[in-house]
Amino acid sequence: MRVVCPHCLAVNNVPQKDSYKKANCGKCKQSLLDTKPVELKDSNFDEVIVNSDIPVIVDFWAPWCGPCKMMAPNFEKAANKFPLKVLFTKVNTEEEQNLGARFGIRSIPTLIIFKNAKEVHRVSGALDENSLNQLLSQFI
Repeated sequence: MRVVCPHCLAVNNVPQKDSYKKANCGKCKQSLLDTKPVELKDSNFDEVIVNSDIPVIVDFWAPWCGPCKMMAPNFEKAANKFPLKVLFTKVNTEEEQNLGARFGIRSIPTLIIFKNAKEVHRVSGALDENSLNQLLSQFI
């Protein structure tokens, strides 16, 4: 399966398994199991979405948004539970207004799940860690 490196955004081919002890990027050699959310920009958004065989969840947020700040730790905790199962990404709608407009983001936080480069689910409003885990489990 194709997986985008969260560090250098290189596309890696990784054998599909139930769990992984080690998986490193072929380009930058850093761990693909690092689950820190990736900051997406207009310049790399399509490349990441198209080149990921695993579901990609995008958190559309803004620095001034209270519910976004409340949900951020839950988003990072959930990312730790799904290494090489889901790619966690974030789009700052203040900096990337074109992406917000392109996807019709009317309220934040808004989460969009992409699978096979297509939007498969969307939810607006802050989610707690359990709700986020249950949502993602449906798409793995």
